[in-house]
Amino acid sequence: MLLAEPDRIIVCPGVYDGISARLALRAGFDALYMTGAGTSMSRIGMADLGLATATEMKENAEMISGLDPSIPVIADADTGYGAAINVARTVAGYIRAGVAGLHLEDQVVTKRCGHLAGKELVSKEEYLTRIRAAVKTRERMGSDIVIIARTDALASLGLDEAISRLTAAVDAGADVAFLEAITKREEVKALKEAFKERGTPLMYGMVQGSKALKMTPAEAKDLGFKIIIYAALCLAPMYMAITQALEVLKASGDCEKYDPEVKPHDMFDACGMQELLSFDLEVSSVARKGAL
Repeated sequence: MLLAEPDRIIVCPGVYDGISARLALRAGFDALYMTGAGTSMSRIGMADLGLATATEMKENAEMISGLDPSIPVIADADTGYGAAINVARTVAGYIRAGVAGLHLEDQVVTKRCGHLAGKELVSKEEYLTRIRAAVKTRERMGSDIVIIARTDALASLGLDEAISRLTAAVDAGADVAFLEAITKREEVKALKEAFKERGTPLMYGMVQGSKALKMTPAEAKDLGFKIIIYAALCLAPMYMAITQALEVLKASGDCEKYDPEVKPHDMFDACGMQELLSFDLEVSSVARKGAL
């Protein structure tokens, strides 16, 4: 388990569909993060305002996790999508989908992206009910899925309440603490101090273009984080590149003016074409030999 390696920080690029996951795997990352915002935008074409359903999120997580089961995937599970029994169903679905870890947050069910203003939170007790439901489901299913407690309380309720929620969630059985939307090093210091004696791994969400405190994996490790996720890492260049390609085509009528060096075969190879052809050839050869 990567969490057990003492001098390591787990770096997870945010992926949201098959090709972004394939490219991250080809780049050699040891873990992936399925972004909820990316899932919502790519699956249903809607902003991250709690519109993607538990089923849509689970199916996307299952597809990404299945591309290479040896590479662990952390998946956004939002609020768990309802009351405790809904959370239990969500966690069970993620376990069956092959997800290695998931995070649950303390926003209301009609949530929004963690880096947007105007977030509403449930009570601390309701949040802990979600965590307990996840932990109990894991126990019942004999799973080792990592439960990550996320709080969005920093902006609206303050640092002390946010840390109080996370410590209570860890006491309830969560494995990792995730304080969303950190903007100051003082907040990192307080978070680290709160979990020093517990030895709880900490996760950091680095969202480029947001107000999040900017840091590299090395800096995050030095500050005491065990996991760092880059949720928008694939989304931002996708948005920019596709926008530019469409603008060029619209203005000039020439699709080759935008990066003509990329060939269809390059993309097919990134998505496993050679492996698929080799497999097809192997089984076809076996079938021919069996017919002789």
